[in-house]
Amino acid sequence: LIRAQDVTHATLPPALLADLPADLPLQTLVVAGEACAAEVVARWSPGRRMINAYGPTETTIWSTLERVRTAERTISLGRPIANTQVYVLDLNREPVPVGIPGELYIGGMGLARGYRGAPQLTAERFVSSPFGAGERLYRTGDQVKWLPDGRLEYIGRIDYQVKLRGFRIELGEIEAVLADDP
Repeated sequence: LIRAQDVTHATLPPALLADLPADLPLQTLVVAGEACAAEVVARWSPGRRMINAYGPTETTIWSTLERVRTAERTISLGRPIANTQVYVLDLNREPVPVGIPGELYIGGMGLARGYRGAPQLTAERFVSSPFGAGERLYRTGDQVKWLPDGRLEYIGRIDYQVKLRGFRIELGEIEAVLADDP
């Protein structure tokens, strides 16, 4: 379909790119939905404009972007997009220095109001910002650190959530269901 319709711009998850031929007519490629491996960048970035996009659904999909030119440097989450604020905070919601891991919090125009029908989860994940009266931040659960050049590096999760083919899976929920099964 990409060839037949001469598609030149696309947003695709890195896992799909691993199965597609790299000689497709794509000129601009946005990868999103999961971490992008260096092998995918090495295969797909030559001769294209390639962008690594990061952002949970709760922040209107994309919160940070990075133009990826080569797999030789760290493939980071990039920098925040316009009207988005990102913070790397410790357990006391204090900013951490460059190079020190912390939890990623996101605020700004794209922030969702919360989870429909789930006030307890909303209160847990959408918190008051210590940086501006009346502002809120989303606790992503992602552990990151600032790089010296101002980009964000993804380290992993601070909880037991995993992603499989772009879907969030709470391992605790699976464990609870299995524990109830005789």
